[in-house]
Formats: sequence, structure tokens, C-alpha cells
Amino acid sequence: MRSDARDNRIRVLDAARAVFGEKGLSAPVREVARHAGVGPATLYRHFPTKQALIVETFAEQRRECHAAVRDALADSDAWHGFQRLVEQICELHAHSRGFADAFMTAFPEAMDFTADREQTLRAVGELARRAQQTGRLRPGFVVDDLILMLTAHRGLQDAPRAARLTASRRFAAYMIEAFRATPETKAPAPLPPAPHPGTP
Repeated sequence: MRSDARDNRIRVLDAARAVFGEKGLSAPVREVARHAGVGPATLYRHFPTKQALIVETFAEQRRECHAAVRDALADSDAWHGFQRLVEQICELHAHSRGFADAFMTAFPEAMDFTADREQTLRAVGELARRAQQTGRLRPGFVVDDLILMLTAHRGLQDAPRAARLTASRRFAAYMIEAFRATPETKAPAPLPPAPHPGTP
């Protein structure tokens, strides 16, 4: 690839992360091209379809999601692994509205992400089984509760970015406490700070 073509590809991907990250996958491809400072024809030479652009745009987030799943399953403490997976998934979704849309398959052209979601749900199912055996995850937990959690978490996407990340960490902490089978015998860890109204 020529250096100018390579530079254009990088600009398009950076622009797609910014545009899809803030506006979600419904943002038009032409807006990505404008943000990148290239014409639509240039964008389509590199990414013939919106789906191809989405897949490449969120490749890093997909790798992070896969790593979080692997690490959670490898954790010798199933409850700790479960907690970390909840925190990391919430954080990945908080960083990008587009990745959250793709993971939740809220956009028809993001169907490639279905396998990622299914892999995560299988991991949660296995982790839940192990964590329930320790007595620390409530016995009524089912895998669909993760989808319920992420559906509620998507409501944070309308907040400004800084407040969104802060709120996401607090939300994850509350959800972990809700999933816990019994209260902590010692004083629980303090919650992450709450976002302040008007946080930019």
C-alpha cells in the first residue's frame, strides 16, 4: 500500500472511532469521511461496506473483550474473575457507543459481533457456574442477566464522556453487589465516586 493510501486508511479508522464512538453505528459513513478529511470514494476504496468499516474500527475492542473473557476464565477465584469481567465489559461499552451498539447487535450491519457476544455469554455461564459453587454468586443469577445489565448500562451513553466513564464504574460496582449471594462479612469496599452534574 502506498504511503498516502496508508495514511488515508489510518485517518478513516481514527475518524470512524471518533464518530461511531460518540454517535453510535447509525452515524452515516459520509460523516466519517468528512471527519477524516477524505472523499467518500476514498473511504469506500478501503472499506467497500459499512460492515467492513465497523469490523475494522472496533478490532482492538474485540481483542480486549476476548482477553477479558480469557482472563476471567483463567482466574483461580471464580468470583473475582466474574467481578472483573463485569467491570471490564462495562468499561469497554462506556468508552464507545459504537462498540456497545455492535456488541448488542443493535445495528444490522454489526452482525459479525454476534460471535463475540455469544463467546462472552458462554464465558459468563461457565464463570457463573463456578462462582455459584463457591457460594458467592447468588444462585438465581442467569446469563440473560448480563444482557439485562448491559441494556440498562446503555442508558449512560447519553451522558458526557467524562461523566459516562465515572458513572459506568459506579454502575458496575452496584451490579456486582446485586449479584453477590451474601453481604460482605467485613466492611464493603467503597463505591467508585458518583459523577457530578454538569461534568464535561
